[in-house]
Formats: sequence, structure tokens, C-alpha cells
Amino acid sequence: MSTLTYILLFTFIGSVGALIGGMALLANKRFALRISHFLASFAAGTLLGTAFFDLLPEASEAAEKTHTDVFLWTLIGLIFFFFIERSIHWFHHHEEDDDLKHAEEKKSALPLIIIGDTVHNFIDGIVIAATFMVNVPLGVVTTLAVFAHEVPQEIGDFGLMLHKGMRRKNIILVNVISAAVSFAGAIMTYVVGNIFQNYIAIFLSLTAGFFIYIASSDILPEIHKENRKRHAILESFLLVLGIFVIWYGISLLEPR
Repeated sequence: MSTLTYILLFTFIGSVGALIGGMALLANKRFALRISHFLASFAAGTLLGTAFFDLLPEASEAAEKTHTDVFLWTLIGLIFFFFIERSIHWFHHHEEDDDLKHAEEKKSALPLIIIGDTVHNFIDGIVIAATFMVNVPLGVVTTLAVFAHEVPQEIGDFGLMLHKGMRRKNIILVNVISAAVSFAGAIMTYVVGNIFQNYIAIFLSLTAGFFIYIASSDILPEIHKENRKRHAILESFLLVLGIFVIWYGISLLEPR
């Protein structure tokens, strides 16, 4: 097979294939809705784990070649999402009753989740293509690493979107489109070669900022707001589990 064929095939496996877990979750709507709140805790853990154990270390490694300030761009990503969310609130929260306002607040994080996941998939496509352009075995290992951390994250994201009130068919459509963006990153990297890779540290840092903001500003406060005391221990456990799953998957497939 040609290098491009390898890139396209394994990009599909790494990004689109990772949706299988989320789709399996949605197969049982009643069960999925029942555990969506718990999956929100798991999603927060996977987002934080991905940011601190995957994106930031990768950004720091890439920054050594380009002298990029990783922490500056992470902060820019966090602040950028703050302004996006503020704009959403400004457009939707004028003179609303409390119930409607709470419903809008619950849904306002959806665009942030989708944007962050889409940028992340775009970066995955870049990374997969770049490694296959070095050699095939490295590309295969990288794809396995991408798949390993995408599966738990996608399951968490699917549950989180359900918890936010999004319809199942819309969740599937949005996630398929978001995952398909990885092909754009892969193809662009294949076409322009090393030029595009000069900016990968910035993309990784921005996405880390996005994920940290989504987890800490939207998901965790909402979990606290629910205030279900009997579920507190399980929610806390799932948060830590989400972090652990990402850490273990990355340490297993990408030993440093």
C-alpha cells in the first residue's frame, strides 16, 4: 500500500473507529440516559487526563523544535473558550425565567465540547499522518495510542451530550462529522509535509486549554450543582477513573 493509503486507513481506525464505544452506549437509550450524569463525571476525567497526560506533554516535546510557549497558548485556549461561552450567554440569557435560563446554561457547553473535540480530532489526523510519513510501524503504534485514548473520551462525550439534552441522532451526526475532520488534518499534513507540523505545538496547547476549561468550568460545577449526596462517591470515583484510564492507556502505548 502507498503511504497515503496507510494514512487514510489508519486515520479512519484511530478517529472514526473510536466512535464505536459511544454508539454502543446509545444503542440502549434508557440505560444511557440513566447513567449520563455519571458519564459526565467520567468525561471530565478523560478531558483532564487527555490535557495533562497527552496534549501538554506532546506540545512540550513539539515546542522544543519551534520554541513555542506551551503554557501561554494553553492559557489563550482557556481564555478564548471563556469569551466564546460568554458570547453564548449574552445571546441567550436576556430576560429569561429561571427554569429556561438553567436549561440554556446546561446546553451552552455543547458548542464548546464539539469545538474542542473537533480540534482534537484534527490534531490526531496530523499526528497519524506525520508518523506514517516517517515509517509504517511508528504510524501503526501511534494510531493504537490515538484509538486507546479516543474510545473512553468518546464514550464520556456521548454520555455528556445526552446529559446536556442532545438527541441521539444529533449526537451521532455531530461526532461522525467531528471525527471525519481528522482526515482533513491527515491529508493537509501529507500534502504540505513538515510546514504544517511547525504549528502542532500551538494546536496541542490550545486544545489542552479547551479541555481544561470545559472540564473545570462547565462539567464539574454542574456535577456539584446536582448535589446528589448518595451519588457523590461514585461520581468522584468515575472522575478519577477517567483520568486513570487516559494515563494508563498513554503510559502503556507511549512509554516515555
